Amino acid sequence: MKRKQKNQRWILLTGLFVLLLAAIGGTVWFLQGSKERQAKETADGYIAALEQGDYETLLTFFNETSMEEHGFTAEEVQAKYQAIFPAIHSSDQKVTNVQLEKDETGYQLNYQLSMMTFLGELEDLDYQTTVDLSAEHPTIDWSPALIFPGMTGKDKIRINEDPANRGDIVDRNNQPLATNREYQQLGLNPSLLGEGTEREEKLKKISDFFSIDIEQLENRLEPSWAEGDVFVPVKILYDTEEVTPLDQLPEGVVIGKESKRYYPLKEAGAHLIGYVSQVTKEDMEKDPGLSEHDLIGKSGLEATFDQQLRGEAGGSIVITEEDGTEKEILLERKRKDPEILKLTIDREAQRTAFDELDDKPGSTVIMEPQTGDLLAVVSSPAYDPNKMMLGMTQEEYDSYANDEELPFMARFTNRYAPGSTFKVITAAIGIDAGTIDPEEEFAISGLKWQKDQSWGAYEVTRVKEASPINLEKALVYSDNIYFAQQTLALGEDKFREGLSKFIFGEELSLPLHMESASISNDEQFSSEILLADTGYGQGQLLISPIQQAAIYSVFMNEGDLVYPRLTIDEETETKENVISASAAERIINDLIHTVSDEDGYVHALYSPEFVLSAKTGTAEIKEEQDTTGIENSFLLYFDAEDQQFLGITMVENSQENETAVSHSGEIVDYLEKN
Repeated sequence: MKRKQKNQRWILLTGLFVLLLAAIGGTVWFLQGSKERQAKETADGYIAALEQGDYETLLTFFNETSMEEHGFTAEEVQAKYQAIFPAIHSSDQKVTNVQLEKDETGYQLNYQLSMMTFLGELEDLDYQTTVDLSAEHPTIDWSPALIFPGMTGKDKIRINEDPANRGDIVDRNNQPLATNREYQQLGLNPSLLGEGTEREEKLKKISDFFSIDIEQLENRLEPSWAEGDVFVPVKILYDTEEVTPLDQLPEGVVIGKESKRYYPLKEAGAHLIGYVSQVTKEDMEKDPGLSEHDLIGKSGLEATFDQQLRGEAGGSIVITEEDGTEKEILLERKRKDPEILKLTIDREAQRTAFDELDDKPGSTVIMEPQTGDLLAVVSSPAYDPNKMMLGMTQEEYDSYANDEELPFMARFTNRYAPGSTFKVITAAIGIDAGTIDPEEEFAISGLKWQKDQSWGAYEVTRVKEASPINLEKALVYSDNIYFAQQTLALGEDKFREGLSKFIFGEELSLPLHMESASISNDEQFSSEILLADTGYGQGQLLISPIQQAAIYSVFMNEGDLVYPRLTIDEETETKENVISASAAERIINDLIHTVSDEDGYVHALYSPEFVLSAKTGTAEIKEEQDTTGIENSFLLYFDAEDQQFLGITMVENSQENETAVSHSGEIVDYLEKN
């Protein structure tokens, strides 16, 4: 009996011991699992902050003991991160190949880090640290190698920048249209300004001399570093070709130099060439390769070809010892200067065409018809791109922004009704369709005409009465009635079939944005009146001056259309047999009389030294018939003898700004002589 009780007691004790061992093992297992989870959570949080570039949060993971062991305070470590990574333009940080393994002191954390910098990508940098679980909360052991592998002690990061010069834009003769030059830079020397009343008086003299607000000068002198014998930049002095002698400058002024973009044509090239400006925060978000000191194309060809003109900056990111001794090159890239952007533009033709417009709202486009080379692409009025680039006062900007003539509008890409210049297209289509016999004469009486009473009160009007009238006279006298009748005889189907061979609805392959040329708002004309109006260049036709140049090129190329181009290295593109060679020749010859005949509308441009063909056009914009509206004046002109150029000049509101003929003489003379 006693033996049996003793055996039962032994079994009970053994069971209790087994249960105790199981409980201890479970506790150890639980604690071990809890530590592993804590280590993983810490590692995950650290990596998330690293990828986000959140260096303030990153600091909270580092244990202070490890930072102190390497001779740093927490504030110094944070400052180091916040100085280095923005300086190299770090972005798109990606952590890969993360490994978390237990060792004697805690958990070993290994990972690879890649990031983009201003010199390109730093790839697969190997990092190693420990997740320390000895304290109440897990921490990361910090060392300088967590900034970049290879860093120890008080190592630093040195950034060497070798910026590329922005590429020049030149004309067909290699004359600069956008280049870089040295400007005078106004600066202040605080040590020469004195204190109190003396300082106030000197700043007042500087303010008056350079027309700068005293408040602007005070703002420049506000930073803590702007003290003593230092150069404090104030502004770039624009267009000061002759330096004011130093002994005549107000005391406290220092003149330095700085290289900046320069646009020799100024207003004459503004809408085409555009300008550059300091990058914005939004620009840098779109392109991490940009820094706050960079310039970027903001409009025109400067914006379109921005990447090409910027080139590629070079430089290096280097680990150095505390004394500056080079230790390791992390990343290096050689500078790549951009190639010159060569345009088809003739700089003097551009300048002459702009000056001829005399700041009136209008546009001139000159094209070399066989190649499609655009020799001049001008819009008036305009702004000075140099001032836009250097920075203008609010008053200067407002004078542009509030100008009713819209100096920021690029009129060469804006679409207009072409007016009577378009009659040459209707004539060519009619000749090729067989509905217009150039020799046939028509008896047309009076200055007004309508097909029949179904037109109601609407009548087609003409300026000059002539009867009988054939195609040549209709072109010379710009007879709306003749072309209205001929368009109706042609019919909508044949008319649209002829127009479809041109560029309507096409997007031109030019580095300029413009809407496609259009014939009408709908696929079919809503009435015979609209069909007739379209035949003489009114109705709902919308064509930009550049598109008109392309359309009218058929008359210089035996019926082939040549697309315009702006860069020399672009291939010439053509569309063959848009009209017949015979129709093109006939119309060019008829248009000679518009200039040579004493009663021709373009006789003011006649010269016995060359043969010019031309066609005027007036597009009326008014609410209803028999009222006075705004008239846009057009002039289409061709080098009929040598076929070296064609041009289209447009002037808005010609009642106040004169006709296109009066704004074309000098550019025609220049083209014929050059």
